[in-house]
Amino acid sequence: MEYLRNMDRNYLLFLLSTALVGVAQSVDGSTLTNYLRDGLGMMILERSALEFPRELPGLFMVGIIGMLAFLGDTRTMMLGNLFSAAGMFALGMIPPDYALVVVSIFVYNVGTHIYMPLSNSIGMSFASASDLGRSLGRMNAVNTFMLVLSSAVLWVLFTFWHISYATAFTIGAVAFVLAAVPLFFMKPLEGTRKTPRFVFRKEYKLYYWLSVLFGARKQIFITFGPWVLVDIFRQPVATMTMLFFIVSIAGIFVKPWIGSVIDRYGEKRVLSGEAICFFLVCLGYAFAADLLPYSWALLLICFCYVVDQALNAVSMARATYMRKIALVPEDISPSLSLGTSIDHLVTMVLPILGGFVWYNSGPDGYKYVFLGGAAIALLNFISARFIRIGGAKAEAVAAGSQKR
Repeated sequence: MEYLRNMDRNYLLFLLSTALVGVAQSVDGSTLTNYLRDGLGMMILERSALEFPRELPGLFMVGIIGMLAFLGDTRTMMLGNLFSAAGMFALGMIPPDYALVVVSIFVYNVGTHIYMPLSNSIGMSFASASDLGRSLGRMNAVNTFMLVLSSAVLWVLFTFWHISYATAFTIGAVAFVLAAVPLFFMKPLEGTRKTPRFVFRKEYKLYYWLSVLFGARKQIFITFGPWVLVDIFRQPVATMTMLFFIVSIAGIFVKPWIGSVIDRYGEKRVLSGEAICFFLVCLGYAFAADLLPYSWALLLICFCYVVDQALNAVSMARATYMRKIALVPEDISPSLSLGTSIDHLVTMVLPILGGFVWYNSGPDGYKYVFLGGAAIALLNFISARFIRIGGAKAEAVAAGSQKR
């Protein structure tokens, strides 16, 4: 208790909000794919096409967050949670109509895309320059701890009480509303934006390119990773919830560890290592069914799914990289938001292309999608080798000296 009393009030409120968001995210991560496949009867083309409206908010996020800059980061993120609550609640209440599902998911993702860049920006504001990775790791560990608890509860509810998807989505919506409350009571943070800013600098070009590759890497598994388990291997919602539980358990330890590794070894090595792991995961998805009996192939793909979900924590390295190369602190939030918008140029198109390849290549079409993912992993590895911390600042200082 003494430790908690000594902690910054704003930081405690932020961690409480992060924990409650974890409850809502567990509903999305463990339930949505089965709902789309079993509840709505979607096939791969419909599922992949759904990613366009789902990711569309991210494309405009730099503008949306810029227009909301007068609210400050914490109030803007609070508004994002309320959007997510509205979308998730609607998803549980509407009839099984594709058009209504599209609208609900669009509203839900307006909220999540507001939340994502601002959560990293606010989380880093509580850390020193030498503790960025560990700070984000601790923040994500709190989020993941709640993912563990809520995933376990959802597994029990689906397995033994046979709750409906509507009930699960309502639980998630309530959690999003509760997550907005602590943000309302946070005091304005030092350096919080109060005027709209759009930042696009040539010094950040590698960060923008890494954002493009992250969008491609991320979307392959958001769209097609769980779909292989649900559609090809016919796994029920209880299995997906259990996998999400395992992912969350691993995340409690993996996320703080990755944060420490970022601080110790730097973003260059961490992002390079992630690319290698992602390459192997894609190969596992592509060839497991050809090389192993059904049960072992399913086990390997479940393992690859867990590994990929754990690797999502490496996104911290892109945020800390942006923080370290920022010429001024005011560039961080708008640049992270721009990075989100840039990666969505890819995430809106790639799922449709992947769905088309899967559909037109027959029963083994998914394998070609993951071979494409392996190629993206190689490109990501090559790009990560060009990271130089301090390079952007050094170039800017040199340019300023020449002008003088």
